[in-house]
Amino acid sequence: MNRPLVVKLGSSLVVDGHGEPRRELLLARAREIAEIVASGVPVCVVSSGAIAIGLRQMGLERRPRSLPRLQAASAIGQSALQRVWEDALGAHGLTAGQVLLTAAEIADRRAYVNVRNALGALFSLDAVPVVNENDATATDEITFGDNDALAAQAAVLVRARLLVLLTSVEGVLTHAPGDTRAQLIADGADARSAVFGRSTEIGRGGIGSKVAAAEMASAAGIPVVIATGAGDDVLTQILAGEPLGTRFEAAATGESAFKLWLRFGKRVSGRIYVDDGARRAVVGDGRSLLAVGVVRSEGAFRAGDGVELCGLDGTPFGRGISSVDAVELEARPSQVEAVHRDRLVVY
Repeated sequence: MNRPLVVKLGSSLVVDGHGEPRRELLLARAREIAEIVASGVPVCVVSSGAIAIGLRQMGLERRPRSLPRLQAASAIGQSALQRVWEDALGAHGLTAGQVLLTAAEIADRRAYVNVRNALGALFSLDAVPVVNENDATATDEITFGDNDALAAQAAVLVRARLLVLLTSVEGVLTHAPGDTRAQLIADGADARSAVFGRSTEIGRGGIGSKVAAAEMASAAGIPVVIATGAGDDVLTQILAGEPLGTRFEAAATGESAFKLWLRFGKRVSGRIYVDDGARRAVVGDGRSLLAVGVVRSEGAFRAGDGVELCGLDGTPFGRGISSVDAVELEARPSQVEAVHRDRLVVY
């Protein structure tokens, strides 16, 4: 099977300022998606917009601060959002699947593999997974997460050929949209020089979150384009390599699927600080981290939890899965393995 394309659409593209779905725009993107699938390339859609639609159906004009109200808006809006995508994709002969994820599925290895298998099965059926955060139950997702990060995680999970983050502006700009000094930054390597504006009223993310997501996916070996989602043949032009939006080149990486999950998916529960000798052994010689090289640790992590590995100056140089509890590690039994080499990745 060909490596899939992952396309993320932000709330401002999916829904207008009144909470109404932008059906014509979604039909246009669905047409392109149908053409791409017909060419043999699977497509995964990551779609925002559930809360925005739900707020309209609840008669609310602004995003409430109350967590239960946000969860209610998500629960109400998610089914409507899925119907919008079913209609748009169905108009071009495609079947839409619904996949709702939380950080827990990304952090747990077994669940992560199950999600990957489910998406693979949908791809084999020429169906289009429509992925969103399960905001109705995932409280941390509503208060901290955004769909740009989810899209990057999805791209890493399926080893995507390309991640496209579609937004309401032409790409990463040097200044906030509307500023007369604003110019498009074509090369993602220069994106950090941009002056990031605020997120929209109906969405959580912004260009800053898109740049962070793009950097994560590109570090995993996946090229990324941040571009406008409006107009004709947007995805077609991007896939053809035409200069549209801001492009982040893929970093060279030979990491396995497990190492990619460990680096980008496994949740970190603590930090382990090591001396220079231990750092050299892990980074330079590819050895396991022994407790004798541990200077101190932070966090009440348990065996099996994710930990970040740091040098004496506090700079992180890798992460892994702890073989012992923090309490046991603090006792420093010299020959005990703190992190096995097969369960760690260096930056």
